[in-house]
Amino acid sequence: MSSKSLPYSKKDVHYDNAKFRHRSFFKVITQTLQTSNVKNHCMSCSTGKFLLLLMIFGVAYLMLTHTSPTTDGLVKGGNNGTYEHIKSGGIRFGNIFRKPPRLPPQLPPDEKGSRGNIGLDHRKLNSDPKWIARQQNVKKAFIHAWLGYKKYAMGYDELMPVSKRGVDGLGGLGATIVDALDTAMIMGADEVVSEAGLWIETQLSNKINQTGQVNLFETTIRVLGGLLSAYHLSSVENGMDPTHKGPKPVVYLETAKNLADRLLTGFTSSPTAIPFGDIVLRDPSAHPAPDGLSSTSEVSTLQLEFNYLSSVSGDPKYTVESMKVLEHIKTLPKVEGLIPIFISPSTGEFAGENIRLGSRGDSYYEYLLKVWLQKKRESNFTYLRDMYEEAMKGVRHRLVQKSIPNGLVFVGELPFGADSSFSSKMDHLVCFLPGTLALGATKGLTKEEAMRNNMLNFEDLENLKLAEDLAKTCFEMYSVTSTGLAPEIAYFHTMEFSEGGLDGGNKSSEYMNDIIIKPADRHNLLRPETVESLFVLYRITEDPKYREWGWQIFEAFEKYTRVDTGGYSSLDDVTSVPPHKRDKMETFFLGETLKYFYLLFGDSSVIPLDKFVFNTEAHPIPIEGTAKMG
Repeated sequence: MSSKSLPYSKKDVHYDNAKFRHRSFFKVITQTLQTSNVKNHCMSCSTGKFLLLLMIFGVAYLMLTHTSPTTDGLVKGGNNGTYEHIKSGGIRFGNIFRKPPRLPPQLPPDEKGSRGNIGLDHRKLNSDPKWIARQQNVKKAFIHAWLGYKKYAMGYDELMPVSKRGVDGLGGLGATIVDALDTAMIMGADEVVSEAGLWIETQLSNKINQTGQVNLFETTIRVLGGLLSAYHLSSVENGMDPTHKGPKPVVYLETAKNLADRLLTGFTSSPTAIPFGDIVLRDPSAHPAPDGLSSTSEVSTLQLEFNYLSSVSGDPKYTVESMKVLEHIKTLPKVEGLIPIFISPSTGEFAGENIRLGSRGDSYYEYLLKVWLQKKRESNFTYLRDMYEEAMKGVRHRLVQKSIPNGLVFVGELPFGADSSFSSKMDHLVCFLPGTLALGATKGLTKEEAMRNNMLNFEDLENLKLAEDLAKTCFEMYSVTSTGLAPEIAYFHTMEFSEGGLDGGNKSSEYMNDIIIKPADRHNLLRPETVESLFVLYRITEDPKYREWGWQIFEAFEKYTRVDTGGYSSLDDVTSVPPHKRDKMETFFLGETLKYFYLLFGDSSVIPLDKFVFNTEAHPIPIEGTAKMG
């Protein structure tokens, strides 16, 4: 069902706001003379003519000599991309006749109050000492996580911070190093960039050549994506500091090509357009998973990375092979744009009927939008936008419901197909959706900019409203627990589903009776999806509440997941205090979670959303034709 409460009516998107324009003093005088009897009476006598001329010359003299109050502004200057203050005063002759600017569309009264001062000049908030300090706290957390990894697990995929050792769970390619690298670049953590870059330059190629089986999806989004993002961010021609730390950018690109050439075996070995999911890098060879099936999200979440590699390498084979997947899925039957979570590489057909936006389904919908944004200058990719828009209609119609008693908007599942009963289960993974919906509505511009340019249609506004409602729900999944951290999975109390005694433990939460957390679902893996959506929604709406929510979540991570000897740990049970640590620091905590916190608390000009898309592992990929491509 679609959300009933929309932020604007359709007429708000298209109205002519000329009536809100400011009229200058000069224009007031001239219009008055033209439309009043003063003109007739004055022009009928020589004295009147003299007085009229005297008045006109007097007004002109005042406008030419009057000095306006000095105003401060910001301009980007210098070689380091910093901002300098400039002062302006007086009136230039040419400005007298300048057309006054159009004011932005007026916001409804209920939104004005929630925006605080940010609608006046969001740059002031970006330079607020409070947020600068909070951003530095995130950087300190990143350094603490890295130092623990470097001390106890350097070269392994992941750190086990409690037992102080490393573990290879992703093929043994040093995944934490590659995942964390562009985060360090964005934060200006030069020592980390040097250490990670040196390891990649001296160790990673040998690892790739000698490694056995890896997962196509995980290796693409974490390692290939991390290498390509590092290549872009470290390239002098892409506007970065020429004194950047680490190896030459070409090292990252050549390593990425070596890895991708081996991963391509997954595509070329399959009898259909759907790739095999398991790759043996050293051969290289590929084969299907033991049950013969692939996750739909996994086969459709490779295209951003392979497309960008084709762009910077000049070799189209990466785009050709990866885009066959989405072109094939376009031809398959769907339920209002929604698809099952399994697909067979052997037949090219969907398997089963389970429809959800959680695990195995999530990033399919994300990449429909993001690959179109990446390639939107090419007309033959518009089918992706159409598939995305159809799917979001299907989400609103079939998967969105509200909890009782307090009406939290959530996205449920259809575990046995479109005609089966609805499940009120929602993975934390689904919390990517608010950010994706907002990005799809404004294409990376702020809501204010998009409205001013008449870019938002009625459906965009519906999706933006749904994004904000879902972000609220995702935040409440954190605040409803004793630790302030979200469980891996939540269920929502509805008319059809209820279980008592399974609340989150925070008895002061307004939504204690709306959210149900089963014992098997109470773990927290340091996941990034909610923070990702808060970051995107802050950038797009400029509403400071998303920063405040993010800070509350960051403080909970600091309080309960930090390991004093180095690193951060996932938790067994977010409803109990103190929670038991699971002894695992996922690579995405450095690659995604801390990166999104840092960007949420920082200046919106860093990695702008209308020039970059983030892959599903938070590695920024430039949009073709906007950001410099290297």
